[in-house]
Amino acid sequence: MSVRHVPDRTRSALSVRGIHHEYESSSGTVRALRGVDLEVSTGEFVAIMGPSGSGKTTLLNCSAGLQRASAGEIRLGEHSIAELDETRLARLRRRELGFVFQSFNLLPALSVIDNVELPVRLDGRPVDRRRTLDLLGRVGLAERADRRPDQLSGGQRQRVAIARALVTDPRIVFADEPTGALDLRSAKDVLDLLRRLADRGQTIIMVTHDPVAASFSDRVLFLADGRIVSQLERPDSLTVAATMAELVESAEVAATGVGTGAR
Repeated sequence: MSVRHVPDRTRSALSVRGIHHEYESSSGTVRALRGVDLEVSTGEFVAIMGPSGSGKTTLLNCSAGLQRASAGEIRLGEHSIAELDETRLARLRRRELGFVFQSFNLLPALSVIDNVELPVRLDGRPVDRRRTLDLLGRVGLAERADRRPDQLSGGQRQRVAIARALVTDPRIVFADEPTGALDLRSAKDVLDLLRRLADRGQTIIMVTHDPVAASFSDRVLFLADGRIVSQLERPDSLTVAATMAELVESAEVAATGVGTGAR
């Protein structure tokens, strides 16, 4: 096994302090996050796991500025999200963050290379075709640059989505269940790619339900009822699975029939 990159613990990519998030549902107020503290170092690959309703996707969305936390502070590098208006926050997301989703979110009418370059064009900046081709080469798809998404396998489409997330040279790549729609072989290829990116110094924060996927990270955070309740450094899939089983069992025992969390 190759030696993994060591994150730079002296530089913070993401700092979360005491964030809470609440919203109203048909059954009343949902307390999705309850005072979460989190520090992610530059170059660190962090996985977030937890039972259904634990708040893991809410934590990712708040950390990435996709939704505003109800209280607390979130800093992306030198930027405090609370101090940014919607225009500046949108610019920050476009220029300094990359996103990878389970459903790929590629535009079917565009070629692979045009899908990858789309974030740069939407930001009104000139594209660097050589850099785009280099990115496609890094994800193993340089020879498919002119194909459309429907001419690719699921794993190849997700690799296009990863190249698109990297095209702006982001501070952090946020990945929400990036292997959830893939078969085992394709999932392994995507996870190997994410691990290689992390070993080159890319900061990655990934929500997953899969212990094997989590084992590719440097650190796994476990959420329950809107709080970080434990973490594992240098995780292996068996330990991750055992920790998740304990959390699920505890959640089932504590359940009263009234939902108070969020996915």
